[in-house]
Amino acid sequence: MLAMSSSHEGSAVPAASNPDDAPAGAVCGPKGALTSEFWQARYDEGSTGWDRGGPSPMLTTWLTTGMLTPCRILVPGCGRGHEVVALAEAGFDVVAIDYAAAAVASVSQALEARQLQAKVVQTDLFDYQPDAPFDAVYEQTCLCALSPSRWNCYEKRLAAWIAPGGGLFAVFMQTDREQGPPFACPPDAMRDLFDEARWAWPERLEPVPHPMGLTELAGVLRRHPGDAMPR
Repeated sequence: MLAMSSSHEGSAVPAASNPDDAPAGAVCGPKGALTSEFWQARYDEGSTGWDRGGPSPMLTTWLTTGMLTPCRILVPGCGRGHEVVALAEAGFDVVAIDYAAAAVASVSQALEARQLQAKVVQTDLFDYQPDAPFDAVYEQTCLCALSPSRWNCYEKRLAAWIAPGGGLFAVFMQTDREQGPPFACPPDAMRDLFDEARWAWPERLEPVPHPMGLTELAGVLRRHPGDAMPR
């Protein structure tokens, strides 16, 4: 049975004077043109080239090799939710969030059609606050859909969402386009964003071809157990 919510868990945190002390979206910079209306229009127009039509082959690899085993997991910017469905089928306790009503409706229908259970939340991800940390986050097309001016705040949200020792299963989009979305997530920039003081990096990132003719680089980052609070 599907469990769906149209609002975030918990309550929004008031804006703070120091951005490092506040995860709320109010201090994360302007959204610019990338509003919920923008993303809804992409669905309405059928301009969803990021959608593979099925789960990422990297997720399949992580599941079949045992790198990712059933746990409490968050999928931010879930889109039509192919990965949400795959995780729910594999026995995960899944929470999925997205900005666009069309995305939330699509993943909800897919779950219901398969009689699978997941919590699907329509909200601005910078406002989302779970009742408890997650063991893992699956990050695929959310980071590259955000303006780079908001990446630092998003990294802080990820660190707040993931329990110490938990995993960020990340698939970073590679593109030569000057304008986004999708915005390029080159490895050097990702290492700067996900600093080794907070995140343990894998030895290498695995290339994953994308149907748009682009390549993604995938790897599992671990939040250091000693990093008790996002800085």
